[in-house]
Amino acid sequence: MTSSSFDLTIRNGRISNADGSFSADIGVRDGVIVEIAPSLPAGTRDVDASGRWVLPGGIDSHCHIEQLSGMGVMCADDFYSGTVSAAFGGTTTILSFAAQHRGDSIPEVVAAYAKRAAEKAVIDYGFHLILTNPDETALREHLPQVIRDGITSLKVYMTYDKLKLDDYQLLEVMAVAGEQGALVMMHAENHDMIRWIAHRLLERGHTAPKFHAVAHDQLAESEATHRAIALARLADVPVLIVHVAGRETVDVIRNARRLGAAVYAESCPQYLFLEASDSDLPGVQGAKFCCSPPPRDADSQAAVWDGLKDGTLGVYSSDHAPYRFDASGKLPKGDATTFKEMANGVPGIELRLPLLFSEGVMAGRISIEEFVALTATNHAHMYGLAPRKGAIAVGADADLVLWNPERRVEVSAAMLHDNVGYTPYEGRVLQGWPETVFSRGRCVVQDNQLQVARGTGHYLARGRPEPLARQSAPSPERGRLSELIGLKRRD
Repeated sequence: MTSSSFDLTIRNGRISNADGSFSADIGVRDGVIVEIAPSLPAGTRDVDASGRWVLPGGIDSHCHIEQLSGMGVMCADDFYSGTVSAAFGGTTTILSFAAQHRGDSIPEVVAAYAKRAAEKAVIDYGFHLILTNPDETALREHLPQVIRDGITSLKVYMTYDKLKLDDYQLLEVMAVAGEQGALVMMHAENHDMIRWIAHRLLERGHTAPKFHAVAHDQLAESEATHRAIALARLADVPVLIVHVAGRETVDVIRNARRLGAAVYAESCPQYLFLEASDSDLPGVQGAKFCCSPPPRDADSQAAVWDGLKDGTLGVYSSDHAPYRFDASGKLPKGDATTFKEMANGVPGIELRLPLLFSEGVMAGRISIEEFVALTATNHAHMYGLAPRKGAIAVGADADLVLWNPERRVEVSAAMLHDNVGYTPYEGRVLQGWPETVFSRGRCVVQDNQLQVARGTGHYLARGRPEPLARQSAPSPERGRLSELIGLKRRD
């Protein structure tokens, strides 16, 4: 090849994929990696990555962007600020949520989110569907259509008054998802347990943010997770449990997987780096640390690390839920806001990767290959983006991030690019930082400056998630039940 064959070359870096690390140069043409070999000739743009680790761009498959919550609160980040923040943190693909609220038409919801993102996103994006009204039209017409159009995953809730589905509805959704080839993501918490505890706390005047974690007891998470897995087994479909927080839940998932259940799971930075005690602050300051399920304790943190290490928790996402610390977000009633009234969620889209790189890779808890798997490769396979995304390979999109393992950064809200105004990780010192970010061969971030315009990200219509593709045949008992009640699986 001649130098004009490449639009971009990245030379002299240490390349890491989920299956190994090596030294080579990368040649890119038309946004796609076309050659990986030593000593490639310089391209039109030639980047010397000496002293840098070259990793696949991160995929954040769980983030809430420009979305109205179940409580009626709009996220602080739109698709511009959200994707800019993601890019500065080394993420080149996001999967956010197109949220149906009860009474909404699914096609209208998807069209509205698609328009917002197309006008503003600076990196590539796709959607999951949040489904809250699984009526006959949704299940038989609209859901199959959006799956065919490339939204091949959907999220359902077992809690929140305006979002939750009952077990019968969950089974109906699972059956359609299995038939059409989509992955079901579950927010697994027992609604009535939480409601019962919260009622008694409020009766006794316990309104401070720290009581949010008390109300969302570990048993509410582990019981709902066990039930979600049982429902998925009955419907004969895989299921993914999102934002796993507690040790008991990790154990439930690990044991179910050992018994052959097709259950997958995710965790997030807040369950590795925050604890329930962080919300025990004066006044309503603790609201900055409140999300659902809440962070637990050091024992649960250790369990989440173990789950990420042994594959029980296969993906690591941000669950970026950005709400400002004011009446527009966390504090609808100002200082009088109770733990039941504040918006649930913490920001994290920009710090997701640096936190895990520093405290996982640089601290020796996980290898660089495990980091890549947890932050990119596994997401691509889980959600139908492979082989286009998630690896540095010939034929893949040139989503590439140059990390400086020597750079130390003290985290502050002022340095971040979201629209939240605070970070629960204020003051942490991290080792290693993503300095140069490419998306489809375009330089998105360099020298701490954004290099691209709003609206230049691409929509990703996704294929069939791998958990559905690798489903094993049901047991004779399950197969007989499926035949009797008319369950179908897409081959």
